[in-house]
Amino acid sequence: MTNTMSPKERIHATIAQLPVDRTPVTPIFMAWAAHYIHRTYRDYYLEGDVLVQSNLAVAGDFNIDQVSAISDPWREADDYGMQFDYPPEGVGKPKAHLLNTAADIDSLRNIDTDHCPRMNQRAASIAQLAAAVGDTHSVLGWLEGPIAEYVDLRGINQAMVDLVDQPDFFTDAADVLVDNAINFARQQAAAGADMIAIGDAAASLIGPQLYEQLVLPYQKKLFAAIHELGPKVKLHICGNITDIIALMATTDADVIDVDWMVPLDYARSQVGQDITLCGNFDPAAVLLQGTPAEVTTAAQQCIAAAGSSFILMPGCEVPPGTPTENLRAFCPNDATLNWLSR
Repeated sequence: MTNTMSPKERIHATIAQLPVDRTPVTPIFMAWAAHYIHRTYRDYYLEGDVLVQSNLAVAGDFNIDQVSAISDPWREADDYGMQFDYPPEGVGKPKAHLLNTAADIDSLRNIDTDHCPRMNQRAASIAQLAAAVGDTHSVLGWLEGPIAEYVDLRGINQAMVDLVDQPDFFTDAADVLVDNAINFARQQAAAGADMIAIGDAAASLIGPQLYEQLVLPYQKKLFAAIHELGPKVKLHICGNITDIIALMATTDADVIDVDWMVPLDYARSQVGQDITLCGNFDPAAVLLQGTPAEVTTAAQQCIAAAGSSFILMPGCEVPPGTPTENLRAFCPNDATLNWLSR
């Protein structure tokens, strides 16, 4: 089949399980994209124009199907009042955690997401991306999920203890965090995001019982609210999600990202045929360190294993230093369209 659909049409047809001309391709670009236009990663996540310019550059040069407003894990935490050192490369370094007592939970209620500088910056970047390519390309917004944001504000070690020793502290905080996240999602949907991803990486660390009891209800509430706003929902949980992927399928997410640790045929067997899977070759051992031929083989194996309703990307972010020829080994071009086509 010839390559005749627009990128946006291709992605939404895939989710709807309609025929498509080829497999959509949506790598997660952050630091790599910044370096591509000769800017630092800090520029990327602190300057909205750099994020926009980077995304438009890689989308145009590598013919990918989606531009994205993902930047760093600290955007919401910054607006909640956490303080950071931001190095030129790498994510910010928190000076202290914000969520320590019940009174701190009360303070989270006072946030007005409509007047938070970094949240507003993401919405503004989405609006710029939508104005530039939104007619042809999917525009992906981004939120930190309930357990991810709790970990950001509380600290990973204490957060993990809380889920066992004082789960009410988590649920009291999550009630507020999810309400604020819904407001942030509203900003992104209004700016032009046709899909919003929820990054909830810490969920891969807690096991299926705690995930089902404590985290899943909040994900469902958040996803239902986003669907009411209009965008599709993508769930991104980094790491080994083997034990929870069947539960993830009950969140009503339209797209589930699968990191490289989980075989795609297993993932498909757990989620069924109605959910779009996205992934999942190894971004380090294959994409960064492999040869173009090895990248192509891994990408082809992903398409074969995942079956229908599939979007191709590395298991997680494209690492800084990845050779451009390795990206071209799986991104749509004259050399790859034959095996990407359906």
